[in-house]
Amino acid sequence: MKPISILICEDSPEKRAYLHLLLQEPGFTLTGEFKRGEDAIAGAARCCPDVVIMDIQLSGISGIESTRMIKESQPDTQVIMYTACEEEEMLMEALYAGASGYLLKKTPPQRLIDSIYEVMDGGSPMSPGITRKLIRHLYRPGRKTAYPLSERELQVLALLVDGLPIKVIAGKVFLSQDGVKKNLKNIYNKLHVTCGKEAVAKAIRERIV
Repeated sequence: MKPISILICEDSPEKRAYLHLLLQEPGFTLTGEFKRGEDAIAGAARCCPDVVIMDIQLSGISGIESTRMIKESQPDTQVIMYTACEEEEMLMEALYAGASGYLLKKTPPQRLIDSIYEVMDGGSPMSPGITRKLIRHLYRPGRKTAYPLSERELQVLALLVDGLPIKVIAGKVFLSQDGVKKNLKNIYNKLHVTCGKEAVAKAIRERIV
C-alpha cells in the first residue's frame, strides 16, 4: 500500500521538529517541511501531498489563505489545521477555505496520527472543544435574518449557495427561469450586493441560510 504523503507547514522550529519525529510512521512519507505559507503553497504544487498539516498563524501568507490556495490548485489534497487558535471565527474561516480537519496543538500524539488516517478515509477530525464550537455555530435557535427576505427568496438563496445553476433552481422551487431571475434580483437588492458571487459570500459570512 502506498504511504500517505504529508507536507508540514509550521512556523515554530520546535513544533516542526516534533511533527517530523511524530510522523516517522511506516505508513507515512514526509514530502516537505516549511515555516512560511508561500513556501508550503509552492511545495504542495510540486509534490501534490495527500495531507497538509497547516498552522494558522504564519508570517506572510496566513495558514487559512494558504489552505485556500492549496485547495484551489490541488483539490484532492486534505488539509488539517494544527493550531493553538480556538476562536470560532478562525474555525469557520478555515473550514470555508477548504480545511478537512481542525486540531489544537495540545492534541495527544496518537490522536494526530489517527487523524491523518481518518481524513484520508473521508473523515473530518476535530478536537473535542472545536467540535462543540462548530455545533454552537450551526445551532442558533430562533435566529432571524437581518434582511427582509421572503421564504421563497431564502429557498432560492440557499440553492444558489449550494452552487446550483438557475435552470436547476427553477425546477426545485417550481418557478420559471425568469421567475428565479426576478427573485435573484430582489435578493441582490435586499442584501445590498450586485451579483450572485457577492450574495453567496454574504450568505455564508452572515449565516443567512
